[in-house]
Amino acid sequence: MRKPQKTLPGVTRRQVLAWSGAALALGTGSAKAATLTGAPGWEPFADNPPETFDGKGWLFFNDAEVATLEAIVDRLIPEDELSVGGKAAGCAVFIDRQLHGFYGNFERLYMEGPFHEGTPEQGDQSPLTPRQRYRIGLAALDKWCRKQHNKGFHELSGDDQDNVLTALEKDEIALEGIKSADFFAQVLSNTTEGFFADPVYGGNRDMVSWKMIGFPGARYDYRDFIERHNEELKFTPVSITGSADWMKKG
Repeated sequence: MRKPQKTLPGVTRRQVLAWSGAALALGTGSAKAATLTGAPGWEPFADNPPETFDGKGWLFFNDAEVATLEAIVDRLIPEDELSVGGKAAGCAVFIDRQLHGFYGNFERLYMEGPFHEGTPEQGDQSPLTPRQRYRIGLAALDKWCRKQHNKGFHELSGDDQDNVLTALEKDEIALEGIKSADFFAQVLSNTTEGFFADPVYGGNRDMVSWKMIGFPGARYDYRDFIERHNEELKFTPVSITGSADWMKKG
């Protein structure tokens, strides 16, 4: 007597047979039938588009904050023979757009109390949102610099700016309203993201970082290059918004 077939909980025998039939059909059909050809039949992120903003100019920061932040990102990512600096790469623009959007208020994170000082392994436990951190931190940094140097941060020499940032990272500066190390970590993280993120978010202008490291971007199809080993392909990076070249295929 044959034993009854076992199926997964919640899965009917009819579903199993249907799936098996579909698998057999794909297996016996030609490989070409399951291969993508021509332009993709979909729009990138059509169901969940990236959060972008069409507005020109600064959407969150005021002029004083922009001057300080652009000076910071240019010291964190200085211009050299490999790439432009953080300012020219649009890192401050990226941060501005992120703060203007849902990230600025941590809308997708649980932000209710109680708030306690955590261990390093527990990560950030601050009740401050990114918008609050930048608004408080940039103002406090500028106030500290004017008190210590009679100049705003953006007016200091490059060496003095580096010394201030080093002191912030080591939590050696007492900023009003926020720990200096927390503020530094926030800005460093967002600056790095802005330098390497997809240009659709405002940073990585002209895909400068992708070109520097040879990253091809969000290409959907590498079938034509799988067998081309040890070859410099020199891809032009592609944004997640797609490429006009895609529509020329087919």
